Amino acid sequence: MLVGPYTGLDLRTLALVAVLFVVAESISTAVLTSVRAGISPSSAVSLAAVVLVGPVGAAVVGFASCLVIRRQSLIKRVFNGAQFALAAYAAGHVYLLLGGTVGEPGREDFPTIVIPYVAAVLVHSLVNSALIAALMWTLGDLWPKGPRGRFHWRPLLAVELASMGYQMLGLAIAAVWEGLGLVAPLLVLLPMFIARWTFAQQQDEVRAHEATLATLCQAVETKDYYTRGHCMRVAEGAAMIARELGMPAERVQKIRYAGMLHDIGKLGVPTRVLQKTGKLTEEEYATIKLHPTRGYEIVREISFLDEALAGIRHHHERLDGRGYPMGLVGMEIPESARIISVADVFDCLTSTRSYRKAWSVEEAIAELRACAGTQFDPRMVEALVRAVEREGWETPDVTEPPGGCYGSEAAEEAAAAVVTKDRGEVSAASEEGSSTESTASAEAVTGGRDR
Repeated sequence: MLVGPYTGLDLRTLALVAVLFVVAESISTAVLTSVRAGISPSSAVSLAAVVLVGPVGAAVVGFASCLVIRRQSLIKRVFNGAQFALAAYAAGHVYLLLGGTVGEPGREDFPTIVIPYVAAVLVHSLVNSALIAALMWTLGDLWPKGPRGRFHWRPLLAVELASMGYQMLGLAIAAVWEGLGLVAPLLVLLPMFIARWTFAQQQDEVRAHEATLATLCQAVETKDYYTRGHCMRVAEGAAMIARELGMPAERVQKIRYAGMLHDIGKLGVPTRVLQKTGKLTEEEYATIKLHPTRGYEIVREISFLDEALAGIRHHHERLDGRGYPMGLVGMEIPESARIISVADVFDCLTSTRSYRKAWSVEEAIAELRACAGTQFDPRMVEALVRAVEREGWETPDVTEPPGGCYGSEAAEEAAAAVVTKDRGEVSAASEEGSSTESTASAEAVTGGRDR
């Protein structure tokens, strides 16, 4: 029993299913490029083999993935073949133990065949996941090293669930195999092939969007040495907050876009103002304060940004109404903007600037908490704190550029001008008509005590 059984094993059916499996596996779609994960219609064929040719036949079909029409190393081909074979073999035995029969199922086999088949699908997925986890553990990739060493299992779980959806179609293939033969899987999987092509086009479009936004980020950051990488770090921080709040993947992506483009309006700010290490005049500070509105105007015609537009326009608003450009109060501020505000300030505080050294993560968190309720949404602050405690935060490694004034008297004066008793505020409130607000340095408007 542990080696067989071989009853019901039709060699012609086995050969046809194996060929179909190789073809289906050759057109897998990568859905998570960060962890090199993907799905393919081959999982449906593998489970159809469990019903049509039993556990031994299904194992042979699975091992046929060694012949996949893709550029792969021999070691990877052998591992994939063994992985599919073991998963299919285990699923086949569970299918038989629960009363499933080998061969083309007839009308009389339904609905009793459903329970053994579903159990086979679950076992196939479990064994497949366990083997991948074992490989990643062996290679040291299960728990990545570094400050962001958390393993993101949720995306992989989503991929596995999608794969299980494919596997359920295997029963449909087996059910119509007797009457249609090789045409059966083509009829069943044709919609999946079309969906796969559509999904691949969508992935290409997303990658094009990412490349476009990354280029815009670089255009902003080339104006100031000290903000290089700032936009991408804010995007990552904003995404961490959004995920911590339980937002769906689509919203997380939109908020990430907002983080990438939140400073795009600085393209309209003179470089001499952005790089100024001394005190700003009132006119210069007024120019700085226009960047959220200018950023919104630059990208508002980009349709796929959606919610990100509000985050770009309002990320300098404050809960107490003393922010800009519109002075929104409390929950009037869009949720995406409240997220970007926290991520923006956190990265500013933990980054070296022309007028001060970077703060530690602990100091930055303490500052965010101190400003929660007046400047920041406390819910967003605590979400970031939980995410950072779990995933860590990689602070940028910035060295002093040639001719830089880091540590100079002018820089120290600029830094001192923005450290006030009112934590997280600019030197004085503009509504009181104070002129000291204009003494903040160009980069000081972005966060914490430096706002």
